[in-house]
Amino acid sequence: MIHSLIILAGAVFFIWFSFPVFTHRILNIGNITGLVVSGVLLIAGIFYKNFLQGILYLQKYFFGKCVIGIMIIGIGIVAIIAVIETVLIVKASTKKPQENTTLIVLGCKVYGEHASRSLRERLDAALIYLEENPDSQCIVSGGMGEGEKISEAECMYRYLIKKGIHSSRIIKEDKSTSTRENLRFSKKIIEERGLSKNIAIATSDYHQYRASKIAKTLGFSVGAVPGHTAWWLFPTFYVRELYGILYQVL
Repeated sequence: MIHSLIILAGAVFFIWFSFPVFTHRILNIGNITGLVVSGVLLIAGIFYKNFLQGILYLQKYFFGKCVIGIMIIGIGIVAIIAVIETVLIVKASTKKPQENTTLIVLGCKVYGEHASRSLRERLDAALIYLEENPDSQCIVSGGMGEGEKISEAECMYRYLIKKGIHSSRIIKEDKSTSTRENLRFSKKIIEERGLSKNIAIATSDYHQYRASKIAKTLGFSVGAVPGHTAWWLFPTFYVRELYGILYQVL
C-alpha cells in the first residue's frame, strides 16, 4: 500500500513538473528539482523492498546511522526553510495596496512581440487595479531580452492600451534586465515625476515577496497586485522562487 502511494505521488509530480517543458519549453531549476525529487520517489516506490533492506543494512553500522541521520536532518532543514519561505510568499501576495497609488508592473518573457502567459497574468492583475483606481499612474518596467523583438515595457504598454487604459496613465521603463533594476529605474521615474513612493507592484503571486523586499530596500512602501499563476506552471516557478529567495537572503 505504502509503495503504491509513493509511486503514485512520484508519477503525479513527475508529470506536473514535466508539463512546462513539453507545452512551453520551460526548463529551469524549479522543474529540474521537481523532476529529480519525483524521479527519486518513483524509484523508491518501485524498489520499495530493496530500499527498506538498504536502510536496515545501514542501521547496523555506526557510519550508516550517521548517513541516515544526516539525510533526515538535511530533509528537515529543507522542509523548514520551504515552509518559512512559503509563509512569506503568501503574506506578501495578500498585502492590499493603497488606492490610486503608483503601480509598477514587472516585466516577464515576451515571445517576439507577444506576451508570455506569465506576463499576461501580471498585466490582467494590473488591468483590474487600474480600472478600479482611475487616478493611478502605471509604470511598465522591462527591457528587451533574447528572442524578444520589442521590449517587455513596449509589449505591456500595447497590451494595456488595447484593453482600454489611456496612454497618459502609462510610463515605459525599457532598460531594466532584472527585478532590482525594474524597481531602481522605476524609482528614478517616480522621483523625476513626483509620483507617490507608496507603490503597488503587479507581478506573479509567487514573486511578490522577493519583489516587495527589494522595493523596501529602495525606500518604497509596498502593496501587492498579484497575477495568479496557472496551476500547471505554479510548481515549477514556485520551487524556482524558493531558490531565488534563499539566494537573496544569503
